[in-house]
Order: sequence, then structure tokens, then C-alpha cells
Amino acid sequence: MLALTAFVPAALAQKGEPPITELTERSGGPIEPERAALRLEHVDLNLEVDAARKYLSGVATLTLGTSARQTRLLIDLDKNFHVSAVTIDGKLLAAGKWRNPEGRLVIDLPAPVASGGKVVARIAYAGRPHEAVNAPWDDGFVWSSWQGKPWVATTAQGYGCDLFWPCLDFPSGEVRSIRMAITTGGEAAIGNGRLVSVENLAGGRARWTWEARDINPYLVAINIGPYREIKGSYASKFGNQVPLHLWHLTGKDEQAAGLFAEFAPTLDFYETMIGPFPFAHEKLGVVETPHLGMEHQTVNAYGNDYRKDATGFDWLFHHELAHEWFGNQMTAADWDDFWLHEGYGQYMQPLYGQWREGEARYAAMMAEQRKNILNREALVSGRSRTSDEVYQLEKGGPGQDIYYKGAWVLHTLRYLIGDAAFFGATRQLVYGRPDPKPGNFKPRFASTAEFEALMSAAAGRDLGWFYDVYLRSAALPELVETRTGSQLMLEWKTPRNVPFPLPVDVQVDGVVQRVAMAGGRATIAVPAGAHVVIDPMARVLRRSEAVEAMQRPRR
Repeated sequence: MLALTAFVPAALAQKGEPPITELTERSGGPIEPERAALRLEHVDLNLEVDAARKYLSGVATLTLGTSARQTRLLIDLDKNFHVSAVTIDGKLLAAGKWRNPEGRLVIDLPAPVASGGKVVARIAYAGRPHEAVNAPWDDGFVWSSWQGKPWVATTAQGYGCDLFWPCLDFPSGEVRSIRMAITTGGEAAIGNGRLVSVENLAGGRARWTWEARDINPYLVAINIGPYREIKGSYASKFGNQVPLHLWHLTGKDEQAAGLFAEFAPTLDFYETMIGPFPFAHEKLGVVETPHLGMEHQTVNAYGNDYRKDATGFDWLFHHELAHEWFGNQMTAADWDDFWLHEGYGQYMQPLYGQWREGEARYAAMMAEQRKNILNREALVSGRSRTSDEVYQLEKGGPGQDIYYKGAWVLHTLRYLIGDAAFFGATRQLVYGRPDPKPGNFKPRFASTAEFEALMSAAAGRDLGWFYDVYLRSAALPELVETRTGSQLMLEWKTPRNVPFPLPVDVQVDGVVQRVAMAGGRATIAVPAGAHVVIDPMARVLRRSEAVEAMQRPRR
């Protein structure tokens, strides 16, 4: 999502009206076998948004495949919507053959569907969708206006796609293809993927139709407003063209042009460091929204008011674009692996600072992130979790550590194994292959276990000790220094006292040496009176009493 959780804690997120059930608020987590067996082959959404009434009506046609016999369908949909009709394979079901008491639409099939079979469900529904009060830290529709005209957006990462369309609300519920037609009161409607058509309808209304492929359900987005468009094309180093689109509010032409100028150099960075832009067959799209931001595939939400900081680039645009690789192309198999999205997404900004300006900017940006690491829960639990169980501290999750600690884990791992191994394994994680080129890869699911295996293989050695401390432990390792006479003794103190042979750089009178910490300890000769600096370039994530003191509440 975005890296501001340190400033807007999830605990402050309010839930809007109408209220949603606990089931609707839940996205991901353990999945019933019959739901897990379903796959969304194709979705056809016909939606009409009435901004004045805050009302949505829709018809969703879902083509589902199944790897297990099904006698009913379990489809996620907010119970605030009234379902008026359900058709299965062209046959209209009688009333009573579907029900939705808690936010999961249960449809009794007129005949069982065998394993390997398909079924087409057509669902007509309407109602007032849940409104987000503090988007994107809570989810739903954002109803706003600009110059007297409706300005509308959706977010769904935490609570899920069922806030406005019938879906499978878990990461592997990814949709192989989707067509979404959005009817408005005349305003532009910007969506995922490729624009198919714009139709002018009776009464001044308009219908915008979009098509997208291989999209995670929480990434499907509606954006409506008085937009102007800037467009162009990027000549990729891989030989293809990437369509570029920025939809901005009327009256913001100059500011938007400044942001659009960042598109090409940012793509230069990502394509060089990681690989080809994953969705060049559709577009790189950004749309201005009345909330801060979200990584909606090919149409990233942007609400940073075109502000740059001391880095000289727009961090929000850069962070959300990172998710096209880390989150949209490579999607976490379970929300327990959420740190793969956000840790990498967060790490890309200091890397870009290094790319643009060198080591000083990189070090400064990493130091700024270091202050926000909390270490209250481990990054990974090893069990299936919901989005909120990871994202919210009060639900036992690591919270903002999936951003900042995740980025620092990657920073330290890169130091440990070197750039060639680190970026090679990262590329394999993202694309599923070491040689990605346009047309030879598709979006894929990844896990922490796969990340660990790829990095260990690239390093040529088992790094289980590294993952056990940094990913599966909350507390950071502490480097204990003892100087006696002409000797400096270093020893790692770790949670549960597990072995931790992480080397560390030591600077003695201006000369830097890398100290191997076999068995988690080492002793080196240091001349009497020599000036010693441990880890002078701050490459290693370790306990910092200074940061802990800074984080303690003032009395």
C-alpha cells in the first residue's frame, strides 16, 4: 500500500457507513477447501455508479473453474447489496436458492459441477456500498467532489474486493481476465488494463469499458472524476513500447506534467534493476484520487498533491509503481507473506536515491527508515493470516515493520550476499525465471519460503540462520562489543541464542575490514588508542539503543 503507517496508525482507521460484517472485513486467511478449489477464469462487470445517491448497481458474470466437485458456490459479497437475481449457466434460479446472511453469498447449484468443470454465475445486485472514512487505511468507496463534479475512488486491499463486486476474496482468487464497464453521470471512469470503448448514453451519462488480465481481486478499482489525460509512450530497453497515461484533475495541468516527466526515468531504473515492466501490453497508468494512494494494477491511485521532497522525486508515485513488480506481477501467496510486497516496495526508494545521487542519498534514506522499525512482532508467522492480521498491530501483526524492517532486511541481505546474487534472486522471485523478456512471463504467486530458497541458492550456502532471526523473530540481533587492551571482541546476541554468523565491517583508524563472525563471535587486534567504528556504512540491521530511546514516549 504505502509507507505512512508510522504517521497514521491502523488503530486510528474508522469504519464508515453502512457497516460491514466481520466476514466482509476479513480478507484472506484460512480458506475452506471448496472455495480454494475455485478459480475465476473470467469476470464481466457492468456497474453503474450514482455519486449523488452514493449508490451502486451492477451485474457480475463470473466464469468459474473448479478442481473439486461443487454442489454450491461460496462467493464473497458485502451483504449491504441486495441480490435481485442469480442465473447459473443461463438458468434463472428461484428465490431461496441463494442467501447472504453475513457477507458470503451462498448459491445452491441446480446440478453438481464435477472436478475440472466450469460454471457461469450471473449475479444482479445493488445497494449503498461501504464508505471509507480514512482511506486507504480503511477501505470502501471514497465519495468526494472537484469543482462541483463527482470525484470517486475505491480501495479494497484490507477488507477485500467484496466491498463492491462478487469475488473470491483471497490472494489466490486472482482473475485471469476481467471486463469492467462503468457507467457514470457523464464523468470519466478510469479502470485497470486497456480501454476498450467510451460510449455516450442517454441523459448525459457515459460508459467506460476496460479489460485486464491476471489481476488480483483487491487490485480492481473504480476511479471517476473530471479528469484530463496526459499520455505518451516509453521505449523499453527490452525492445517493446510501454503506453504511459496520467489522469489528473482539471486545473492541475502544470503540476501533473511535472509528475508525468518522472515516468520514463523511473522506468529506466526499474527495468535496469529488476526487469521489464510487467504490464506493457496494457499500460502504465496513474490516476489522481481523493485518498493518498494504492497499487491498483496498471492504474495506480495517486493523491500526494504532486509534492517532491529532498530526494527530488515523488516518493508516492515511486512506491506505488514498485508494486507493479512487487505485489502485482509477483503476488504473495498468502497475506503472511505481505512483507514481500511492502518490504521490496519500500526498499526501492532508497535504491532509486542511490541510482540518482549515490551512496550519501541511499544512506540518508535508509537511516530515515530505520527510525520507524518497531520489532513488536515477527515479519512472518508461518500460518495463513488475513490482511488486517498482518497490517494491524492491535491484531497481532508486524504492522509498519513490513515496510521499514522489510526494507532493512533486504538491505542487510544485499550486503551479505552481494549485488549479483541479490538482484539475480530477486529477478527470479518476480518473474519465475532469470531471463525475463516481454512475452515470456506471466504474473505469479510467491512465498517467503521461495524467497529464502532463491536467496540461499544465489548465495551458494544455507542462510536459514539469517531468516530465522530477521523474518521469524521480533527482536533484533544485538552486537556486543568488548575492548580489552589491544583486542576487540565482538559477539552477536540473538533471540533464543541461535547461531548468527553475520559478518560486520569494522573501521580502525580509517581502514575498513570485514570481520567474519564464525559461530557468531570474533576477536580482532586493535592498536591501543585506535579509533574504532563498527559498521561504518550502516549495512547491518541490529539493535540500536539510540533508536529505542527516540521511540520511547516522553514523560
